[in-house]
Amino acid sequence: MISDLEEHVIEGNGIQIHYVTKGEGPAVVMCHGFPESWYSWRHQIDALAQAGYQAVAMSMRGYGKTSAPQAIDAYDINHLVGDVVAVANHLNQGPVVVAGHDWGAPVAWFAALMRPDLFRAVACLSVPYTGPIGALPEGIDLNGLMAQAAGPDRDYYRLFFQEPGKAEADLEADIYKTMRGFLYAISGDALRNGDISEPFDGHFPAGEAMTDQLVSPDELPPWLTEDDLHFYVEEITRTGFRGGLNWYRNINRLPAITGPFLGSTIEQPSFYMGGSTDLIAGNTPEAISAMQQALGDLRHCEIIEGAGHWLQQECASEVSSAMLTFLEGLD
Repeated sequence: MISDLEEHVIEGNGIQIHYVTKGEGPAVVMCHGFPESWYSWRHQIDALAQAGYQAVAMSMRGYGKTSAPQAIDAYDINHLVGDVVAVANHLNQGPVVVAGHDWGAPVAWFAALMRPDLFRAVACLSVPYTGPIGALPEGIDLNGLMAQAAGPDRDYYRLFFQEPGKAEADLEADIYKTMRGFLYAISGDALRNGDISEPFDGHFPAGEAMTDQLVSPDELPPWLTEDDLHFYVEEITRTGFRGGLNWYRNINRLPAITGPFLGSTIEQPSFYMGGSTDLIAGNTPEAISAMQQALGDLRHCEIIEGAGHWLQQECASEVSSAMLTFLEGLD
């Protein structure tokens, strides 16, 4: 466990929000993704604190010691951004830097877009910025578009997660096995070790379960210890997967919520890193190119060759070093 870590629980945005801090100086608020924990930023927490920043790593809504409401609509993007706003306000520093990985990346991107008064820069990993989504034609929704793209014989993980209870039963049958599989199967190591023949893009044969797709290693990769894995298992066991899955169950609400921001751009300094073998969340060359056009001040954009989805853990030193260079350029 990280030394000199301070834990905080605040009342904000209608829930209890847990976050950890280390260090003193300008704050960097870090948002994790699915199915993770503040702990996924453990390497950056130390690096930022040692460099003179206040590292702030949140337990996002539905995870760990943060509240996990049952209602699905309690996890739309407005609520998720509102939680980060609550933490930023509680820090009482003025504008802060916001960072995100996986689902935490859209939260960070939209926090920067919606509240430029509170977030002076944004740094994201693994999920490029796509911008606001406008209204879709009548009778069409985002889930329907994903199903159409998958085809009749294939499922897609975001669709598999939609039905309440179905995904929970699959993922919670053996949380240790699920987490071991998630953390390995979409890492760069799974491809490098020959356990998969091509990067997993989230599609799989219809009728199969999500956990059927999660190849588990004989030995954990160097960046993940049994202690790390057990920490994740304890955090997920505390809440179950429902809260994290509810983030996906709000995808169809994105157009109505983000539509008013069409035409707006993120003008604050921005940063992006991804892994070359990571296809799980739209980290494609086309998406990277579109992001480069959509951001007003993109100062760092890098794809790490051979890296997978869990970038800040797989490539801890590279990510920490690049983030620090970006942060130093803000001062």
